[in-house]
Amino acid sequence: MAQLSRTWWGRRFMEALERFTDPGRLSRGRSYAGPHRILQHALANGVVTATVRGNINPYFGVYEEPRYTTTIALAQIKAKDWAKVVGAIGSRADLITSLLMNEMPDAIEEGFSAHEIHLLPHDRRDFRTTCSCPDYGDPCKHVAGLCYLVAAELDHDPFLLFELRGLSRERLRQELTGSSLGGILADSLATPETPLTPSASYFAIPVREPLGAIPEHRRFWQGAKRLPPLAAPPGPHIPAMLIKRQGDFPPFWRRGNSFIEVMEEFYERVRTKNAQIKS
Repeated sequence: MAQLSRTWWGRRFMEALERFTDPGRLSRGRSYAGPHRILQHALANGVVTATVRGNINPYFGVYEEPRYTTTIALAQIKAKDWAKVVGAIGSRADLITSLLMNEMPDAIEEGFSAHEIHLLPHDRRDFRTTCSCPDYGDPCKHVAGLCYLVAAELDHDPFLLFELRGLSRERLRQELTGSSLGGILADSLATPETPLTPSASYFAIPVREPLGAIPEHRRFWQGAKRLPPLAAPPGPHIPAMLIKRQGDFPPFWRRGNSFIEVMEEFYERVRTKNAQIKS
């Protein structure tokens, strides 16, 4: 059921809930995760409080649509433990850089596990849930729906995990930038704002440039210096494969000298004569 979340931390959040929640309530809770059921929700002091629409059920004497108050909270991390965790995170450039760039690092749990603390929930003890509905199950389908909604919001804003654990994002950033390594990384990541300058036109305005002296037409076309004469390319090399395949004394050759030698002399005369004509 955790496939509703796209990020690994959102899936981990729901996987912890699925370990101890009735599958039927989880299945019904998925249909309660949309805005048509959860009318409003807010996070304050680490607690998510929502107003959830219930169902009309004449069998149980419910003739008007009820409104239930549902809350979700995670076990708070103590201030002294947060100091240890922030100190561990502040010693690693990879974790600080990702957090300062508003990204959730893949190895974020390494900063918590060294002190036997977890950022992401692991079991039933990490969840504190309540609902005003008459369902005896805890968590009920309304709580499950609100959890799915929180997991979806974690996909977009992973720093909600820190707030659910008792540390606001402003306090987290203040603690990270207050360390020596975090201060250096924060300065390197800070990009100065470029002031905007209004323009009088959407298009580039042409600028007049002096034309200068106009050269003579001969100088314009021929240039200031004469180009060196072009060297005549060497004559093509003719392999004369067809002639050489006939051999020195082909059947049609009636003379006593070599046919190939005669043809080589002929080609040489043609080549030299053409070179004299070109020159």
